[in-house]
Amino acid sequence: MTTAPDRPRDVAGLRAVARIAGAALPAISFAARLPAAICPIGTLMMLTELGSIGAAGIAAGMLWTGQAVGGPFLGRHADRRGHRPVILAASLANAAAIAALVTSAITAMPLVVQAALAAVVGLTVPQIGPLSRTRWVVLTESRREENPAASPELTRRALSFDTAVDEVSFMAGPALAGLAVAVVHPAAGLVLAGLVIAVFGTLFALHPTAPGGTPDRASSRVRLLHPALMALFAMALLQGMIWGSANAGTSALAEHLGDTGMAGFVWGAMAVTSSAAGLVVTMRPSTLDPTLQLRIAITAQAVLLLPLLVVDGFLGAAAAVAGIGIAVAPHLIAVFILAEQVAPMERMGEAMALLGSGLIVGQGVAALAAGQWAQHSGHHSAFVLTCACGAAAVCAAWAFVRPRTVDPYRAAHVPAADLPEAATAG
Repeated sequence: MTTAPDRPRDVAGLRAVARIAGAALPAISFAARLPAAICPIGTLMMLTELGSIGAAGIAAGMLWTGQAVGGPFLGRHADRRGHRPVILAASLANAAAIAALVTSAITAMPLVVQAALAAVVGLTVPQIGPLSRTRWVVLTESRREENPAASPELTRRALSFDTAVDEVSFMAGPALAGLAVAVVHPAAGLVLAGLVIAVFGTLFALHPTAPGGTPDRASSRVRLLHPALMALFAMALLQGMIWGSANAGTSALAEHLGDTGMAGFVWGAMAVTSSAAGLVVTMRPSTLDPTLQLRIAITAQAVLLLPLLVVDGFLGAAAAVAGIGIAVAPHLIAVFILAEQVAPMERMGEAMALLGSGLIVGQGVAALAAGQWAQHSGHHSAFVLTCACGAAAVCAAWAFVRPRTVDPYRAAHVPAADLPEAATAG
């Protein structure tokens, strides 16, 4: 149990993160992330109501595919040209693409047009989450430049806090979409997303903390896809597959019980516990090596997945999903901390966006496979895939994710040619 003298220190740790950039940046980045959470579910709801569930699935799949493909591209251009112009252009383009998609649905344009516009929506998602994490890394590294003896704890706290913000946004986004659709119009969720990204995406782009770019010549000298980062990409991919298959199983269970609307509430239980765990780690960051934290968290998550195999009601499913969430944030926090240590500063945005794409691809692939299996064999078959993905993630964590041997501060500030091969240019 936390003692009374510890509490001020814990709160001070949270305040230390807030002081880095002020209170406005977390609030703006939270709002700017909401459209990425609203758009997939908003597209499904809108096209299911105005068209058919088959068309809705195709368009939502195209949106996720576009987001996965466009993420690293936008991250790379943000690294090279700076956050401000890239995020600003992407935010306005995303708002325009959402408006076009809504128009295509309301006017009953052909499915191929709707699917193409959904892909454009995905391609132009401004990658607020990955670039927010990049911004925190830049801000905390600048503090370490002022005081080279500073502990990396501040970076760990900042990334932990940002992961918690991510979890809250992905809990709030679908809820806002569902409320808007239920109260206003089938397209209201997407209209809300377009307005929010136009306003808050612009504010995030123009915030004074937006880092500048690195010349093409400098960034091209550093190699991004080395084994250390690819191991973390595999962890992100498998985490996405756990989410996608579990979400499909939850939806199949809700359909079996005759109340499909409950699936969103059951799934939201994970976001609640995960965001809470992220805030706890922010206030009291683990003293474990990030590699060990990742291994412990993903092993714990694999064990917590097992109750899904026996759930048959909403209460049991919600309890199981909430339990899983306890391990999700510590796992993702460790992934992003290790990415900060592994990825070169010149390509940090691209690296974070690549991990985000891994999460998205994993969700899409597993949701498709688990959905098909659940349709033919029931919701338990989807949860079997979830547990198999959890076991695969444990094996990958212990076999391929290795502790760092290079000090992250040195890796960020010495010439690439002076670093070991695993972390440098190629």
